[in-house]
Amino acid sequence: RPYTLDYIENFVDDFVELHGDRYHADDKAIVAGLGRIDGQSVMIIGHQKGRDTASRTYRNFGMANPEGYRKAYRLMKLAEKFKIPIITFLDTPGAFPGLEAEERGQAEAIARNLKMMALLKVPLITIVIGEGASGG
Repeated sequence: RPYTLDYIENFVDDFVELHGDRYHADDKAIVAGLGRIDGQSVMIIGHQKGRDTASRTYRNFGMANPEGYRKAYRLMKLAEKFKIPIITFLDTPGAFPGLEAEERGQAEAIARNLKMMALLKVPLITIVIGEGASGG
């Protein structure tokens, strides 16, 4: 079945991936960036699981760490600043359950995103393309 990068490849023109949360690292489980759909600029954010063992390990099986949630937060606020609609692709077995993720503020990062997303002043479309467990 298709994953976020497959949808981007087939429907989004001029996609530029943006990286990092500006605090700790870049979470490879979250793919995000700017592109165009039918000439309209959009911010795309989605989970990416990987197709084989190596890519699944690289993408942490689509389980985001706090860095992924902070990257998504940063880019949604950027989209809002420039009045760019946001499209998200949801496909996750859940947030990464590791101790190190909790030590870096996993629950707080998810809560901040949920609050901010409820208050966004730009259109936000979430497309469920697979799993939608906690932390999605």
